[in-house]
Amino acid sequence: MTIMPENGFSHSDLLSPKTSIAAVTPKPTQLELEAQQGWRAQLALGFAAQPTKTVLKYRLQQGPLAVQRPLYPEGEVCHTYLLHPPGGVVGGDKLSITACCEPEAKALVTTPGATKFYRSAGPYACQKQQLTVKKGAVLEWFPQENIYFPEAKVRMDTEINVESGGRFIGWEMHCFGRPALKEGFIDGSVFGCTRLNIGNTLVLAEQLNIQGSDQHQLYAGLRGHSMLATMIVTESDEDLLNLVQTLLNQYQKYLLENKVVSGVTEVADIDDKHRVLVVRAMGNGTEPIMMLFSQIWQTVRQHWQGRLPSIPRIWAT
Repeated sequence: MTIMPENGFSHSDLLSPKTSIAAVTPKPTQLELEAQQGWRAQLALGFAAQPTKTVLKYRLQQGPLAVQRPLYPEGEVCHTYLLHPPGGVVGGDKLSITACCEPEAKALVTTPGATKFYRSAGPYACQKQQLTVKKGAVLEWFPQENIYFPEAKVRMDTEINVESGGRFIGWEMHCFGRPALKEGFIDGSVFGCTRLNIGNTLVLAEQLNIQGSDQHQLYAGLRGHSMLATMIVTESDEDLLNLVQTLLNQYQKYLLENKVVSGVTEVADIDDKHRVLVVRAMGNGTEPIMMLFSQIWQTVRQHWQGRLPSIPRIWAT
């Protein structure tokens, strides 16, 4: 099932019948990526439910990835800030992040700032995220935006595995170039894949392939915007879809003033057993998209648990 609101957008909106699709730059093979030299960093997090709260049960760390001490601004939910101390990722670096919420655990993971991918003379920077949500658990995955500097070369892969009865809500925000400095993504390559499996069923798989030198992608695919963002919400239903559609309509004037295009789609597996909301936005700045996604998150939490969440204080700094 796929439902698009009036203010949504579809693939047919992005292509002119008179415009041909530009050739895509060949992707490097896995062997080529493995042969690259650079930092190797791994971080594995495991969250477990205790009688009164969720705790960070284990943390395995190698290289320049870390987390701060967990915070509990709303009691049972474990808020965790993921850190990358070097402050940026360069060609050849490989970052691997895994997070697992054990049964009934409730965790929120965010970052204190954007992740910057710097220009590269050739090697690709790689980041792989593997997120697992067990039955009865809730994982809220809210990293701040990825900023791709001109001439950056990046592979970004995310795999989300949710057991039946688990819940996931999370987003990815991609900024191509540095619009605040009027610096576009004039050259470079960003590609990867996001996959969502629920109960061993593949429900969503999306490819990302942005070539900085491809003007067709810039003006037709991205509509001239520098930011692309996607939010995924599992355990959707008709009421939640209506709530999110209503919220998008309420913020339509604000979004138009800030030149943000947004839409919501509901997808489901072949048996219509697992329904997922996918919210998309394109714009030229982080703040309006972050505000929109934050409002949707609060709406989802209210729908799921009957109460509003505590906003991470780090987002206000």
